[in-house]
Amino acid sequence: MWSFPVTTAPPPRLKEEMCEDVYKIGGISSVSVGRVETDVLKPGMVVNFTPVNVMTEVKSVEMHHKALSEALLGDNVGFNAKNVSVNGIHCVNIAGDSKKDPPMEATGFTTQVIILNLPGQISAAYAHIACKFAELKEEIDHSSGKKLEDGPKFLKSSDAAIVDMVPGKPMYVKSFSDYPHLGHFTVCDIRQTVAFGAIKAVDKKAAGASKVTKSAQKAEKDK
Repeated sequence: MWSFPVTTAPPPRLKEEMCEDVYKIGGISSVSVGRVETDVLKPGMVVNFTPVNVMTEVKSVEMHHKALSEALLGDNVGFNAKNVSVNGIHCVNIAGDSKKDPPMEATGFTTQVIILNLPGQISAAYAHIACKFAELKEEIDHSSGKKLEDGPKFLKSSDAAIVDMVPGKPMYVKSFSDYPHLGHFTVCDIRQTVAFGAIKAVDKKAAGASKVTKSAQKAEKDK
């Protein structure tokens, strides 16, 4: 078993939900289904979906066909994303409070990664996955985190390292210290898990203009 020296901290209050599916229900419009990952989700909140960058109002929240005044951390719920079509948001999008550190797409992130069962080597530009290993910054001891070498040319099975990674498609992640559930990952290739890691820092994409629905505009004016 590998030890993984990463500092943890209490999750921030970001009011985020990861969408597991999106449905079209007659008379209700789009319903996003997912798990509340931080804090609470309430009707009337204005949320931003990333990475699609859509802002809308939460019209209602339900669990097992029962309306809720609020959904708490860990609840699996459905909520009505008003004025958004089923094609406007997608599975694994993140919905977060538009006013309090809204979720933003990542352009890159620094990770602490351990290589598992890999035939061969991983070098910079390794990209047979959703993210590219852009730079191998330093090799470290997987138990203590102590630096062993700057800029290793490659990594092999059992090696641990600090690596800069670049997503190959729109992606949202958090640092492990801020929020563990969105701050760790596995690397799968050749039909097996070849590495796993924790995210230490995230480079966020510059905020662009969100597509704001009419319900979100009205909700903002009413506050």
